[in-house]
Amino acid sequence: MISVILVTGATGRVGYHLMEALADARADVTAMVRVQAKADDLPGTPQHVVATFDDPPPAEVLRGFDRVFLLSPAIEEQAELETVFIDALVAAGHGPHVVKIAADGFADPGCEVRFMVSHRQVAAHLDATGLPATYLAPALYMEDLLAFAGRMPESAEIAAPAGHGRVGFVVAAVAAQVLTSPGHEGAVYTLTGPEALRFKDVAGRISAVFAREVDYTDQPPDRARQQLLAAGVSAWQADGNLELFDWIRQGGADTVTATVREVTGADPQLVQDWLEESRADFEAPPLDLPRSVF
Repeated sequence: MISVILVTGATGRVGYHLMEALADARADVTAMVRVQAKADDLPGTPQHVVATFDDPPPAEVLRGFDRVFLLSPAIEEQAELETVFIDALVAAGHGPHVVKIAADGFADPGCEVRFMVSHRQVAAHLDATGLPATYLAPALYMEDLLAFAGRMPESAEIAAPAGHGRVGFVVAAVAAQVLTSPGHEGAVYTLTGPEALRFKDVAGRISAVFAREVDYTDQPPDRARQQLLAAGVSAWQADGNLELFDWIRQGGADTVTATVREVTGADPQLVQDWLEESRADFEAPPLDLPRSVF
């Protein structure tokens, strides 16, 4: 059976890569975009619907999808917005399989990082509806390292309040497989790369790939918060980033799983291989302002 797929968050960093993978798979996919013009830049030639999480597509449209990819920005209203959207799916009288992006740690009731708490609240609501669901819980994406890329030629350092905490960096590689293959209902997939790295290790990989010295600075949290706020990140997001990095410092993300290979049949990508593919981004002119990792 060929699934008809709706992708929310299609124009973001993760959603865009998913759209590329679904185009390669020749999937029957529709992107949900906020404004018409955003659909013009999507990979392939997907169909699209103009809607938002708090103003979802009409019921007759939602009933046309077998699978829904649920991804929204990590903002203070995330749980509220995704809950409204889930309720619209239920009200449409149709039960699509929902594939939700969460975050490593969201299923741990002891993890109080606000990003994970938001995902936990949404998951509790989604499970209560009875809709079939799959949760993808990645560690940090390798693409998150692009937050450092633009200013690296100038500063030659990675600065983050991560201490010696390790992260199993991963490139999004599972969502397309889950959306286009049978099964997976009820699964929680914790997604990591093949190794858990300190940010100091990442700096070493960058040094080796680009043949220049890049250092890691364990940035004081107050300084990190100032930079995030100066970059236009909201106070809620800035404080969430500090909670996240404290969780990393305490070993919360020091995890390596075989899930990517088990689901896709392929090994997750090494950081140094991804860096080679992303060379143009890391050699771009420095940015004017620092960016949030999320």
